[in-house]
Amino acid sequence: MSARAQPPGRPWKRAAAWLACLGPLFYLSYGLANWWAGTRAQVPSVVFGWEHGMPFWAWTIFPYWSINAFYALSLFLGRSRHEVDRHGARLLTAQFIAVSCFVLWPLHFSFGQPEVSGAPAFLFNALRGFDQPYNQAPSLHIALAVILWDWYRRLVHARWARAVLHVWALLICGSVLTTYQHHFIDIPTGALLGLVCVWLWPLERRAALPRAWRMARDAQRWKLAAFYTAGAVLCLALALWLQGAALWLCWPAASLALVALNYIGFGARGFAMDAQGRMGWAARWLYAPYRAGAALNAWLWTRRLPASVAVAPGLHLGRVPDAAEWEAAGRPHLLGLCAELQLPAPAAAAGRARSLPLLDLVVPAPARLRRAATLIEAQRRRAGPEGAVWVCCALGFSRSAAALIAFLLTGQGHSAQAAQQLVRAARPQIVLRERWMQALGTLSSRAQEPPQP
Repeated sequence: MSARAQPPGRPWKRAAAWLACLGPLFYLSYGLANWWAGTRAQVPSVVFGWEHGMPFWAWTIFPYWSINAFYALSLFLGRSRHEVDRHGARLLTAQFIAVSCFVLWPLHFSFGQPEVSGAPAFLFNALRGFDQPYNQAPSLHIALAVILWDWYRRLVHARWARAVLHVWALLICGSVLTTYQHHFIDIPTGALLGLVCVWLWPLERRAALPRAWRMARDAQRWKLAAFYTAGAVLCLALALWLQGAALWLCWPAASLALVALNYIGFGARGFAMDAQGRMGWAARWLYAPYRAGAALNAWLWTRRLPASVAVAPGLHLGRVPDAAEWEAAGRPHLLGLCAELQLPAPAAAAGRARSLPLLDLVVPAPARLRRAATLIEAQRRRAGPEGAVWVCCALGFSRSAAALIAFLLTGQGHSAQAAQQLVRAARPQIVLRERWMQALGTLSSRAQEPPQP
């Protein structure tokens, strides 16, 4: 193999540059937040009564400190500049957001640590040298544990190694309680921060979400964003008012806030759906409350309807199926137009699922409808003459219906009226109001234009 053909080496210099930036910045910003909280006359605590019974295990200071080694080493394990930069961006984002929260809403750890002797005493003394009982929520330790777990799980493939990684990650997370460094409220908030960082900066070679931001110009998107923002504010207000177990309402508050951001600027990309209709793991957790509501809404609207209906031979329209419905339908090829609900995992694993995520209740541009029509045709070719294609969205009322009409217009030569009548005859519940018909009309007129010489 020639020197030119050899694969590039690992970006050691890039990794060293990131570490040289992140290390001093961490200690400087973390120490500044501690100092700031110490100057306050009173710093509150958020602690549940049961936490006073939490055992103190001095030995867990070892997994607690081990995160430092995992942190420093991780940057040098990146296989490309892209991976190192995305990982570095995750770490930097977690630090920036956490320290901002420590400065704006400082919290205090409310009970002290017992005396420690032996080997753990050295690590506890080293920790007290720069760490004060502030910098609580969100726990930066937990946020970094989430980020580092996602990083290392991609590097280890043996089952035993993955099992060790999972157990050690749990030990790191649990140690923040058993070393008396954090209260419980810091753990879910820190995990939420870690998930946000993983979601914002995907390691795959696709656009990071900050770069995908495009401010919406559609009034409907702003209307829906206002609706979800109001829901997020309501959940947060209830959490802060009721306290206790109601603080878990912060999770749906964050989920709805992210949905609002998708309508304002991130678009369907914000749901992190891949080409096979499966969400990234971080997005699944971040959007879990919203997705549960979307699934319940879909069930309420379609529970008395068939999962899919035949529009033409080998061409079906319906809601997003579950695995059992997909199997019962004969394992058809799927095209999902839903940004918020996943296609069944067995269909994706079998290579029979394809996704073009579209925002719910938003009319896409004619170009997106043409793209949907192209994908339907591609799925038909994969299915073959004896196979079937199931085009689906959350309810099977709008996005998937419009995509099928677009396919009949551009791929089958139907008129706009004939295509709509064919789809509506199969599924009378479809909802395609004026703006949908305008977009389809634009697509129809373009399909009928003579080709340019």
